[in-house]
Amino acid sequence: MRQSKKPLIAINGDFRPKKKDGLALSWFNSGYSDSVSAAGGLAVLIPPYADDEDLQQILEAADGLVLAGCTQDLDPVRMGLQSHPQTRPMPVRREDFDRRLCKLAIEMRIPVLAIGVGMQTLNVVCGGTLFQHVMEEVPKSLHHYDPVEQHNRHLIEIVEGTRCWDIYGPGEIRVNSSHRMAVQHLAPLFRPSAMSPDGVIECYESIDDDWFCLGVQWHPEDDTASALDLQIFQEFIAASKGMTPTILPMPQRVAA
Repeated sequence: MRQSKKPLIAINGDFRPKKKDGLALSWFNSGYSDSVSAAGGLAVLIPPYADDEDLQQILEAADGLVLAGCTQDLDPVRMGLQSHPQTRPMPVRREDFDRRLCKLAIEMRIPVLAIGVGMQTLNVVCGGTLFQHVMEEVPKSLHHYDPVEQHNRHLIEIVEGTRCWDIYGPGEIRVNSSHRMAVQHLAPLFRPSAMSPDGVIECYESIDDDWFCLGVQWHPEDDTASALDLQIFQEFIAASKGMTPTILPMPQRVAA
């Protein structure tokens, strides 16, 4: 008997502009595709296309979308902020690409797993705001970013009754952490699923229980993740199986 097909999971790629000593590159962190594969999905890697119709065609063929993170930050100027000295804005092409993917994913209600900067971008596109430098803007902030220590970790507390609670169970867990920015005000489409002890939102989910959309600030695809973190991808893949995206009206509160 032929086995059922694996769900196709689209993953956005990173971008590096052309340099004097090298070509422009579209590249992918293999941790995302490896995690999708380990959870039972089939990764489809998307380079930074500039045409919405091209992106929509890909998403119509996909069963789910992973909004991948980035070693760089969202451009604070585009959010009406003065740039912090430690902020490292990502290339314009990458940020434009990510923002358009977010808008299409919301319109289509395709299952979404947003990770790191992907979580932050989705929140901004949906009308939320960010702390630009969480360790200066949040009173008694935890150590969320360490430029030297790759295994920086801290506790988070999971909100009862959420998808995150279903994935990890009750209580506190320890997650990897490497981010300067963080969610400040959560967009109206989402509710918090997990918080760090200093009050920073570490995980959120859609308020629409029929739409799987989960944003996590830590990196479950990374080598520094715990074995439990694969369960996030397994839950996402389970939600993506057998689902066909349907074009729905764009919510009015989604930002341009």
